[in-house]
Amino acid sequence: QVQLVESGGGLVQPGGSLRLSCASSGSIFSIHRMGWYRQAPGKQRELVAVIISGGSTNYADSVKGRFTISRDSAKNTLYLQMNSLKPEDTAVYYCNMRLSTPTIVGGDYWGQGTQVTVAS
Repeated sequence: QVQLVESGGGLVQPGGSLRLSCASSGSIFSIHRMGWYRQAPGKQRELVAVIISGGSTNYADSVKGRFTISRDSAKNTLYLQMNSLKPEDTAVYYCNMRLSTPTIVGGDYWGQGTQVTVAS
């Protein structure tokens, strides 16, 4: 059973920074894709940033230049460094991993979400 657990959310003032972490556990054979999504109240979940197995990254236009996605491959852990935060970044942030286990190929797994609130 694979589990993803996010941490690092909280309340921050505009212009501040937060670092989110997503720790994985379970029998993981390989990880194909790791990403962060967010969902603001009344809105659909949207992609924030993604990193694929080769190391390539992609970001939503709204966060380019402010957020950085990274990973620790040895620990199967994902990070999101968020700088210059804006009130519109307020949302629940979810970690997602597409991975293979000894019995499941290319399954999608989600964390429980962590709240990020940007307000003065």
